[in-house]
Amino acid sequence: METTPTTDIRYQQARKRVEEIKGFYTHLVIYLVVNAFLFAIDLIDGGNWWFYWPLLGWGIAVAIHGAVTFGVEGPFGKRWEERKLRELMEDDHQLHGV
Repeated sequence: METTPTTDIRYQQARKRVEEIKGFYTHLVIYLVVNAFLFAIDLIDGGNWWFYWPLLGWGIAVAIHGAVTFGVEGPFGKRWEERKLRELMEDDHQLHGV
């Protein structure tokens, strides 16, 4: 199969997307394992029930990571990034007359 610049770009974009999704799932698994461990420590300790504080704080971070990974964009999301790239490329094109 012959590769073209377009297929190379699409491959790189797909690879980047896979890495983003993999990063989220890795974050989620670590969150679950660590918080299960913290819950166990709290349970064994006889409980002032403090485990929910890191569960809540870190849970917010995991939720934000998931929202960013799976499509809830902030003001500087993918669409802004692509628009800005096109704008800068056009400016460069006009400046250099290429």
